[in-house]
Amino acid sequence: MKRRTALIFYVLSAYVVIQFVWWGFHLIHLTRELAAEKKAIGGTVSMVIGEGAVFLLILLLGMWQIRRAVQRDLKLSERQHNFLLSVTHELKTPLAANKLYLQTLEKRKLSKDQQAEILQRALLENDRLERMIDNILNASRLESNAVVLNTVSTNLHTLLHQCAERFFVLAPEATFELNIPENCVIKADPMLLESVINNIIENALKYGGQSAKINMWVEESAGKCSIHIQDDGPGISEADQSEVFQKFYRAGNEDTRTQKGSGLGLFIVSELVKLHGGCVRCLPSEKGAHFLIELNNGN
Repeated sequence: MKRRTALIFYVLSAYVVIQFVWWGFHLIHLTRELAAEKKAIGGTVSMVIGEGAVFLLILLLGMWQIRRAVQRDLKLSERQHNFLLSVTHELKTPLAANKLYLQTLEKRKLSKDQQAEILQRALLENDRLERMIDNILNASRLESNAVVLNTVSTNLHTLLHQCAERFFVLAPEATFELNIPENCVIKADPMLLESVINNIIENALKYGGQSAKINMWVEESAGKCSIHIQDDGPGISEADQSEVFQKFYRAGNEDTRTQKGSGLGLFIVSELVKLHGGCVRCLPSEKGAHFLIELNNGN
């Protein structure tokens, strides 16, 4: 259907341009024949050519804008299709895992240690499901402008260490290196800022593996606070760096992808940082992905 839409657009556009040129050719040819008999008509030829050129330019600009809109809609449609494929799998996986854990507890006689281990795994799967649902709800709230900031004095040293500790429990093989000043305090919504950091760390573990090495550091300058998060994974290609913050965007083919995700995490990161009056960028890096979050220091 997508190819058919694009094909119809290009065929109609080509037909309109060819017809316009063909009519213009005949009009100019007829005007020149009349001009051979009456010299006064010679000025009309120039007027016809000039006005025709302007009309053709406007027509081509309109077609170019329509082409951009069609391509944008086709890309969004493809991303939404990929999102549905991905989120269906993402939601089914933890549900199936928890069902298996419950069946195991029900049908087998296990020791207390074994029961505790299975329960811990079930809780981790439940946390994963909860994060997925939160991302979907947050994306919907952001698009409807329903997110309200509750800005308070927030200690980045405390917040970033809490995020690292939380993911260290989920991925004990990962390595976290933090360099944050102890008295680095900014005005922000701690819950939303924590969601920003969590999404970037989760993205790093997703592509860098459970044994990823994640570095986080903070730089302070005049009125600015810069949060750097860098991993040692495969990184993000230069072509994708400008696209990763768009909704539903995920590099590669969804049908053959091995990494989990919905394409909402970095979109939510970008929108929440904008709500704080800051900006987030994906910086070029020799190894891994390097994200920079710039926030105003309101102290």
